[in-house]
Amino acid sequence: MTAASPADATAMPPKPAAPPVLNARIVAALSGVLISAMMSGLNSRAGSLALRDIEGAIGQGIDNGSWISACYAAGELLIMPFASWFAITFTVRRFYLAMLAVTAAIAAVLPFLVDLRLILVLRVIQGISAGALIPLLMMMALRFLPPAIRLHGLALYAMTATFTPNVAFWVVGHWSDTAADLRWISWQFLPAAALCAGLVGWGLPSEPVIWQRFRGFNWTAFLAGAPGLFLIALALGQGNRLDWLNSPLICTLLTAGGLLLAVYLLAEWTHPSPFVKLDLLARRNLHAGFAVFFVLLAVLYSGASLPASFLGSVQGYRSLQSAPVGLLIGLPQLLLGFAAALLLYQRWVDARAMLALGLILIGVSCMMAAQVDAGWTWRQFVPAQILQAVGQPMAVVSMLFLATSVVQPMEGPYVAGFVNMLRALGTLAGVAAVGRLETLREHFHSDSLVGRAAAMANHLPGGVDPASAEPAIAAQVAALVTADTYLVLGWTAFALVPLCAFFTHIPAPTIGPRT
Repeated sequence: MTAASPADATAMPPKPAAPPVLNARIVAALSGVLISAMMSGLNSRAGSLALRDIEGAIGQGIDNGSWISACYAAGELLIMPFASWFAITFTVRRFYLAMLAVTAAIAAVLPFLVDLRLILVLRVIQGISAGALIPLLMMMALRFLPPAIRLHGLALYAMTATFTPNVAFWVVGHWSDTAADLRWISWQFLPAAALCAGLVGWGLPSEPVIWQRFRGFNWTAFLAGAPGLFLIALALGQGNRLDWLNSPLICTLLTAGGLLLAVYLLAEWTHPSPFVKLDLLARRNLHAGFAVFFVLLAVLYSGASLPASFLGSVQGYRSLQSAPVGLLIGLPQLLLGFAAALLLYQRWVDARAMLALGLILIGVSCMMAAQVDAGWTWRQFVPAQILQAVGQPMAVVSMLFLATSVVQPMEGPYVAGFVNMLRALGTLAGVAAVGRLETLREHFHSDSLVGRAAAMANHLPGGVDPASAEPAIAAQVAALVTADTYLVLGWTAFALVPLCAFFTHIPAPTIGPRT
């Protein structure tokens, strides 16, 4: 028998002697990780929704203030592939509590700061610390939950993509309009942090740091991947504002980030102890699931973000007035996510069919909302939002089930990092793509309508007053752009449906003892 090399010893997470037992302490720890992951997502979304108010509070304009959200998102993406490795090495309990403490400390001081450079530095650090909390949820769900309830754990993870972004409109509106205290947009994390620290501190045992894992640390991948992801995220976040390739800064960010990512992927592929095992992508359900997930994240923009953007530009809605379109999707997730998991436990249900049905419902909702006109309020969006509320958990939970069912529990850290990196990158790319589409269609419709108005003015005895016509034209342009965006996202959802047949069939998990 040959002796194992040091690299082999650090290539996989430490293997336990026996399967973990789900007890009250583990449930408490999982609950704490879930709450903090939800609050981390809320922290990210709330900062973006309240950005205009925050810019005014610190005396900054749109151009400078836009970096506040971009820096947070870049820090969040930076840590995603590496969080699981550090959590295993320093132990989940120690790493989690440290990241939670950093996130909370920055949340406590941010409302008192007005210096933009200091704010940007702290937002990057907070993005890293808060972003590190999210992969731990999937990692722990795959590690600790037995097959009989693992799908419910995936449903909880899915809620970070379907529940939190949608209820954020109401939360931000409450603090900015009802309470009229913007500080709580940052401070709302503090009570949850205290609760989560207690749950995880009690639920997980204190274990020693596994220092020997650093002997197999992939320094090349880390030193290339972290800045590479950071630069790509900044480019995606600022691309539309700076006009993409017409901006030397965006070109530099994309070029440098792309080269660093190429080095990162090469280093991960060749290293015996990678952060993310790329060879797992050879499994059909993983590469198919990741491809669907990446595109689906862009399609989910049709949920609450698109109607809220339309209502804000045409009707002058603030976050609180737009909250119903988000709550119509977000609140039902508290039940529908678990309902989707229960369906997947039924042997007569094919997860591929559920994924396809969820995508179809999302596509149909987009086609319904594509009938939008300048007179719509949030009430006209209700039927489409109901379909979104049903379709989103069906699509996300079944996709996660199909992808993660081909993963062994000890491979969970590798997959958790990959899924969350794709989730953060896909969200940024989706928002950037939708923003670019809206910009192009806005120019097209604006030129068309202004040209028609000018032509009509030449045939009217009194002409047309440009000042009175401008608001009406702007409203029509916004409606046409929103309709076009809905059509593109709807057809994208429909285009994903045939890919469902590419997945390998996964039978329903067994509930209860095997006979």
